[in-house]
Amino acid sequence: MPVNDIIIVGGGLAGLTSALHLLRAGLRVTVIEKNAFPKHKVCGEYISNEVLPYLQWLDADPGVLQPARIERVSISTVSGKSVESVLPLGGFGISRYALDHFLLQKVLAAGGTILEDTVNDIVFAHDAFQVNTGAGSVLSARFVIGAYGKRSALDQQLERDFAVQKSPWLAVKSHYEGSFPDGLVALHNFMGGYCGVSKVENNIINICYLVSYDTFKKYKNIDAHREEVLYRNPHLKAVFESSTPLFERPLSISQVSFAEKRKVDRHILMTGDTAGLIHPLCGNGMAMAIHSAKIASEQLLSFFSGNVSSREELERGYNSTWHVAFGKRMAAGRLLSAIFRKQQLGAAAMRGLMLFPGLLPVIIRQTHGKPLNN
Repeated sequence: MPVNDIIIVGGGLAGLTSALHLLRAGLRVTVIEKNAFPKHKVCGEYISNEVLPYLQWLDADPGVLQPARIERVSISTVSGKSVESVLPLGGFGISRYALDHFLLQKVLAAGGTILEDTVNDIVFAHDAFQVNTGAGSVLSARFVIGAYGKRSALDQQLERDFAVQKSPWLAVKSHYEGSFPDGLVALHNFMGGYCGVSKVENNIINICYLVSYDTFKKYKNIDAHREEVLYRNPHLKAVFESSTPLFERPLSISQVSFAEKRKVDRHILMTGDTAGLIHPLCGNGMAMAIHSAKIASEQLLSFFSGNVSSREELERGYNSTWHVAFGKRMAAGRLLSAIFRKQQLGAAAMRGLMLFPGLLPVIIRQTHGKPLNN
């Protein structure tokens, strides 16, 4: 018999939340994470309040970390025309540095095992998994959850379809101290991309943006691109010029893919960004990662309790439930991104929103979910 009931590859939001849920039910869980905790990550660091009831049920209320409350959203075009609205559910800003470490401590307290290592390969045979790590460990489990992020060498090893396609997106993030309104998440467009700005704990400003590599490569570096391109949006120029960076240099990741990904691949249940990435313009990736962890955990617990009779039924159930929860959100994200990437179309959409500002909360609801009550 496998030593573990579940191995979770990746110790981010989806991985740690899954571990907490499964440990709560008494299963044997090992999380394999290649990075040491705590660690900053490229992320918008805004979470919709839709996941708060679920996190509280897991005894992992992020309120103890004193996150920044967020109640309003502002969107601007490349030229700086903007519209603001109340967020229907509201949300909070919390750094991944603080939140991931907080969830890690919860997993350890619940009896979970955290292994700091790299996963080289995952093999499924005889109705069980063998996970091979960079340090030479070989672990076995009944099930594996993939929660290792947007893109990894493991995706190529597993021959996932999207991994052989080049992606044109680059993401950049840094923390700042300076002047920015409380309670606001701003989504500012610029030529070739869009940028999210909001506060996290300790009054820190998080700035994270996505840019197409084709527009970025014309400039020598991140600083030159920021000053030549992002500063054309007066809102972004004002934010950057009134803020002081807290990182020695910004974090960045390339090859960010919004391509369709299989939710179950080689019998691995994929969660969070590993299952699919919503465009950052929607600002809801963190909540979706947590929600996907809930879906995967519930499907697995249905199997272990005997309510699901086979692995095939479990996989169908996970795939179906994932699409019901996120299919429309992903489509809305693709549509919004396509609109705002085209300057004239984005400007026309903004004119419509300025004439009818009541439409903005309606649009936001298309990319957000209802409260996750357990």
